[in-house]
Amino acid sequence: MNENGYKGFTIWLTGPSGAGKTYLANGLREYFERNGIPVEIFDGDSVRKRLYPDIGFSAEARRMHNKIVINHARLMTKHNIPNIVSLISPFRDVREKARSEIGNFVEVLVDSTKEVRIERDPKGLYARAIKGEISNLTGYDGVYEPPNDPEVIVRSHEQTLEEEVEAVISKCRELGFIS
Repeated sequence: MNENGYKGFTIWLTGPSGAGKTYLANGLREYFERNGIPVEIFDGDSVRKRLYPDIGFSAEARRMHNKIVINHARLMTKHNIPNIVSLISPFRDVREKARSEIGNFVEVLVDSTKEVRIERDPKGLYARAIKGEISNLTGYDGVYEPPNDPEVIVRSHEQTLEEEVEAVISKCRELGFIS
């Protein structure tokens, strides 16, 4: 741990589309900033738009997207910069690769009911899936392999943002990533 009371680590938020990952990532960022801890966020949509907007959503493209984010998070962690990854990351083996390569790692399953995700539908994806305009939407009819043993599970349809943030922060303290 450095003199400022933290070390490099990655909080990996995983869950279906619309589960509340971005909302939690922003809540965590606010917490860290209030407490003088610099943090970077790697949001799946933002990374795609900036680096390779045409990569697509096939299983192979998703794996490549995740591997690029893993590399960025690993470098941030190595250089003592806390970071938050907000990424569907539907494949368990890819998240296990992230865990083993990054080291200081907190896997957070962001969970909610399908009905709540359909109601939220921040990008209009569920509406399009229901109409048959798109298929293989993670959280609707696409593959999502939930973690076997995440450090934290938040249920965004049952918990407040404050409760979710506190659960993640408590785990970071328990693991010695922040004081």
